Amino acid sequence: MFSSKSYWTILHTSKRFKHWHSIESQYWQRSKIPMMHFQPSLPRLPVPKLEATCDRYLAAQRPILADEAFKKTQNYVTQFKDSIGKELQELLIQKDKRNKHTSYICEPWFDMYLRDRKSLPINYNPVLVFVNDERPEYNNQLVKATNMLISSLRFYKSLKDGILEPEVFHMNAKKSDTERFRNICSKVPSALSWYAAYMLFNAYPLDMSQYHSLFNSTRIPKVGKDVIYQNAKARHVLVQHNGNFYTFDVIDENGYILPPEKLLANLKTILDDTTAPSEFPLGILTTLKRNEWADLREHFTSLGNEKSINLIDSALINICFDDVKIGEDPIVLCRNYIHGDGIDRWFDKSFSLIVTKDGVAGLNFEHSWGDGVAVLRYFQDIHKDTLTNPTVHPDTKPYNDEPNSVRKLEFNMDDKMKSAIKNAIKGYKSIYESLDFNVVLFDGLGRNLCKKHRLSPDAIMQLGFQVAYHKLTGKCTASYESCSTAAFKHGRTETIRPCTSATKAYSEAINSKQPPSNTELKNLISQCSKVHGQLTKEAAMGQGFDRHLFALRLLANATNKDNPAIFEDSAYQAINYNIISTSTLASPSVWAGGFGPVVSDGLGISYSMIDDAVRVLVTSYSGSNGQDYAAALRKSYEELSTVLKTSN
Repeated sequence: MFSSKSYWTILHTSKRFKHWHSIESQYWQRSKIPMMHFQPSLPRLPVPKLEATCDRYLAAQRPILADEAFKKTQNYVTQFKDSIGKELQELLIQKDKRNKHTSYICEPWFDMYLRDRKSLPINYNPVLVFVNDERPEYNNQLVKATNMLISSLRFYKSLKDGILEPEVFHMNAKKSDTERFRNICSKVPSALSWYAAYMLFNAYPLDMSQYHSLFNSTRIPKVGKDVIYQNAKARHVLVQHNGNFYTFDVIDENGYILPPEKLLANLKTILDDTTAPSEFPLGILTTLKRNEWADLREHFTSLGNEKSINLIDSALINICFDDVKIGEDPIVLCRNYIHGDGIDRWFDKSFSLIVTKDGVAGLNFEHSWGDGVAVLRYFQDIHKDTLTNPTVHPDTKPYNDEPNSVRKLEFNMDDKMKSAIKNAIKGYKSIYESLDFNVVLFDGLGRNLCKKHRLSPDAIMQLGFQVAYHKLTGKCTASYESCSTAAFKHGRTETIRPCTSATKAYSEAINSKQPPSNTELKNLISQCSKVHGQLTKEAAMGQGFDRHLFALRLLANATNKDNPAIFEDSAYQAINYNIISTSTLASPSVWAGGFGPVVSDGLGISYSMIDDAVRVLVTSYSGSNGQDYAAALRKSYEELSTVLKTSN
């Protein structure tokens, strides 16, 4: 254990860190408004009206169904709306009223994730990669990892003590993201605080219930359904390198973050470890399907490894040291973070901080416990802290008066475990080697051009995805865009359906043998933007149709009713088989990000639009024409750029 005597010894070894015990050093933020101040008064996620959901569902089906199939689906929807749907809607409303502490989608959405038996990497775990420091010397692997660890701990302490700044969406940040806002809202009782923010400042506090799951937590595989485990008392981190596992304490018994020199020394000890790479890297088993991994984990624990695996599960965070060098190759970067070789990963952790040999850092995070809002907030905050307030510098000297403070985990392995690990390495390799990556970088279209024509940048990005697919296939397909509903208590996400009758009309026009004039095309583009903007607004306000129908379907199953025909309809199955799955990355802290396709013949599309350019990553499995799609997408953006630049 780290004694107070040695603590002060280290503090006084460097003038740079003589104030390390100060509040400013130990916390990332000390918000005037308590972190959970707005939580009690957050509005509840509304249960949409049944009629509105049915109308929205049919509008999303219209562009992807032939006339005869659409008429059939219309009949199913009408039957549902006029009969069993009414009964299920009333059951959902009553259930929602009995559970005012949460949202109607929260529990079933957790359950959906935890029951899925597919493996986590590629299928579920997304990634975010940090923009590199402009100072090359701070991109040293050891320096970068130590600074990010310290910033993470400062964020963690602010979170744990409830003094992290509440997450608020400011409609006009110049007027509301101010000290006046903080002074007034901090004095308003929690039960009324949301209303004060909204009515006085047109600002929207967001749900923060997921944030506590960032640290000390892991998804544990169980047969049939996984569980989320958390040990908030644990004070150690987990580090993976060369297939080996290491732990060391980062918080002392008094709650202080250990001095930077000591954290630097501990990470250096791990990087300098000359032990041979592990012949049987346990982490690879987290790439398996969940039931298979659950059986193996139970067997592994029975071999006397319970203490060691508990240290893995309860660690504050997981740091993965990769010997890969990224350089400037975006494909190498995306491959390393989206899947890697699985040797130095524990995909079950709430998130893993991955740092490469050349100091590129990023996150791979498990998705069941929460959504992008909490992860992106942590991501942006620690990036800002490491850039503006790096604690460790290239000339910082490591110091450690406890040579045995780093513990290397040793595991008991039998032939069954060894064989499973070898097979998992081969099996995972065959999966990730079948994954294709294509990048589209186009500098002729951006936010400035969209602003000039009063168009939604996101609508234009999504329109490009639809046009590209239509170029290759001559048809439209089920498409998915995630939208956060964090404006509501225990909100999760809602689906925006970017494939609309408007995008179909433009796709058919631009891809026809004789396209209309640019003026006519511009009018079609404007309609696409208008429709997409309305869908986005509805989704953010909890007024999409996907989550509502999902909840109604679960209720039908739970009450032992015959599955309504609307859910047996092949059109319902098809619209939930998302060939095009998309997510945007709008942050100056993000260098890259992405995820795998959600279906075997699908496209996983992560994207961003800056002032004068678009950036898109397309993932697909071999045989899904990812390269052809990327070429068609580039052509789509070229056409959009030409139309906008040549029309009034």
